[in-house]
Amino acid sequence: MRVAKILTATVIAMVVLVVGNTKAANQAQPEDAKAAINSVIEQRMADGGMVGVGAAIIVNGKIAWTGGYGYADKERGVAFTPDTIMNIGSISKTFTGVALMRAVEEGKVSLDRDINSYLPFKVINPHYPAEPITLRQLATHTSGITDKPSIYEATYHFAGDTPEPLGEFLSNYLSSTGKYYASDNFLNAKPGRSREYSNIGAGLAGYIVEIAVGERLNTYTKRHIFAPLQMSNSGWFLSEIPAAKHARLYLMQGIRIPIPLYEGTTYPDGGVRTSVSDLAKFFVALLNDGEFEGARILGKQSTDEMLRFQYTSANKPENVNLQGEDSVNSGIFWATKFDATKIGHNGADPGLRTMMLADPSKKIGVILFTNTSMADEESGSYFDIFDALWTKAAQLNSRADSKGSQ
Repeated sequence: MRVAKILTATVIAMVVLVVGNTKAANQAQPEDAKAAINSVIEQRMADGGMVGVGAAIIVNGKIAWTGGYGYADKERGVAFTPDTIMNIGSISKTFTGVALMRAVEEGKVSLDRDINSYLPFKVINPHYPAEPITLRQLATHTSGITDKPSIYEATYHFAGDTPEPLGEFLSNYLSSTGKYYASDNFLNAKPGRSREYSNIGAGLAGYIVEIAVGERLNTYTKRHIFAPLQMSNSGWFLSEIPAAKHARLYLMQGIRIPIPLYEGTTYPDGGVRTSVSDLAKFFVALLNDGEFEGARILGKQSTDEMLRFQYTSANKPENVNLQGEDSVNSGIFWATKFDATKIGHNGADPGLRTMMLADPSKKIGVILFTNTSMADEESGSYFDIFDALWTKAAQLNSRADSKGSQ
């Protein structure tokens, strides 16, 4: 998902009291090292007006460190910890990706079959009506389905509004008889030939998985991901999360403005709510051939397919560079960032920003949450925190390599 609405609310106090709530996980840290990373995070939080921050560092397939800072709910004085639950935005697409690859493992779907073989309504690009759209194209953002802002923004539902059912919305947007349908809901490009990030396309992929496996994503992923990994602080819908454990969300527009919690019609694109500690288990599993501490969520072959770069010189979108500045590539709901120097996924929605990124060798990874959303031009402090965590992860990896060579 992406930020879709700017809300107004009662102005809250402008001064943040930043408190650290760190804990070591699986690896003790020297006191001076902990103090250094705490100092950077606390200062950058104050600079950027972030209310709460949670983070994890992964090294060589282990959760090496987790930390929480500031507030999950400033008004109630609730600290942000690694177990605080909040929306993670588009990182949710990686859960949809695992669910999709499980459905492939089970023989329920094929990545390269026409999606109309699964759907109760027809999805056809009107500019290329003879060309099928596939799940692989949906998962690599090359399907040609676009997110029309005026329609997509209305899929966010705040303060208890009831979202339109996913299948009904998709039919209305993508079927030629639907009330939201228009030819410019699709690119004038042959499916597979142009890359355009599509939340609605991700929602469609999740809906196809639900049809194929015979249950909603929240129950399917609970059985196959959350339960095996003991992700006890995770779910998709507000009804699945105890209100007292859910972070409050804030907009940063010179002042911090608390906003209501919300749900999305196209939830497969951004509906997961989880904690840093829970997400770290999931991330390690993806970086470790589908397994975390003996619990397997996906077979190695399926994990490899999900994470491998799908664009090649012989088969890539025409608007994609594979080398140099602005280069990108894609797995199955898996992305490259920072000129393809990092892999994983990011998320941004009203009141939040999240990152879950590793290096291509999968030796180090960083997860970073904040329950405060900022415009891109105001996000420097957030990225400074990520850079500090990444540097720390590299140091820990170097230290582990040195010990291993002794």
